[in-house]
Amino acid sequence: MFKNKRNNKKNLLVLALMGGMTYAQAEVLVILPESGPMARAASSIKLGFQSAYAASGHPEPLKFVNSDQKQIAKVLKKNITAKTKLIVGPLARAEVDALMKARPKIRVLTLNEGAVQAGNITQFSLAKKDDAQALQKILAEDRMQELLVLRQPGAETEHELFLMSLVTQAGLQMQVVHAPPKKLKRHQALLLLGNNEWMNGQQKLPKKQIYTVSNAIEEDQPIPKGMKFCDTPALYRGQWAELYSAYQQHPVAMPYQRMLAFGGDAWSIAQLYLQNPKLKEAVFEGRTGLIQINGNHIQRTPHCYHNTGKGITAI
Repeated sequence: MFKNKRNNKKNLLVLALMGGMTYAQAEVLVILPESGPMARAASSIKLGFQSAYAASGHPEPLKFVNSDQKQIAKVLKKNITAKTKLIVGPLARAEVDALMKARPKIRVLTLNEGAVQAGNITQFSLAKKDDAQALQKILAEDRMQELLVLRQPGAETEHELFLMSLVTQAGLQMQVVHAPPKKLKRHQALLLLGNNEWMNGQQKLPKKQIYTVSNAIEEDQPIPKGMKFCDTPALYRGQWAELYSAYQQHPVAMPYQRMLAFGGDAWSIAQLYLQNPKLKEAVFEGRTGLIQINGNHIQRTPHCYHNTGKGITAI
């Protein structure tokens, strides 16, 4: 679903408030699992990271290390050298927590969120709370006051964190329903939580005031007319030619396309830290959404879309 654009204009708009932007030869240590249950996701992240790195033209060497079935403390001890200026990873939440306990003195950009924060460790992820916040803004703009939730049987736990975050942020009245209502009231929203096949199997959905999550959107599969959702902009906009090229060479399903985009944004953030180790604030339009860095916190805001029946348009 990636779109191509021949003119690969730089879309990085950065507000850097701490010091100058200078480069020094540095080694970036990237910790990802090459085997095990997270290997497929890690492979897409690595490809996105490498493609963005190559497109940037910067000379910092990358050193990839397999973290599967290894203790993070030992990985760090074995692979950190005097040239190591930045650590990217790990990916598994438990490994992020283990890295926190190891307390490396080098700046770290993790690829998941751990249970705690640390001074020199910034956590970057495709967090459900970020997706929920983006959709909450759309619901507010649409002046929705009540949320009807239709969930795919057997997949309730998959969307539990997203739903909890959405309800907490939106402050809406919520009601779980077991079938699409025949008619929605003026300020009622219908949220469908499930996969694409299940969503398209729903009969007589309303043509407006309907919403879903990004993982219900699949390549070359229909989207109900009137549906609104928030997703990774790289899938719908052609501003990242290196990402499209990587996808052409290694075609993957949409969930892994999102991981490609995530890897690309991870490099963009890493590049900022290499340019300015004391960076405190920055903002840029990323492949996975608007990226805002504030201290050690990263806020990712996906873009939202509307299927008008004539095509998908940005909201």
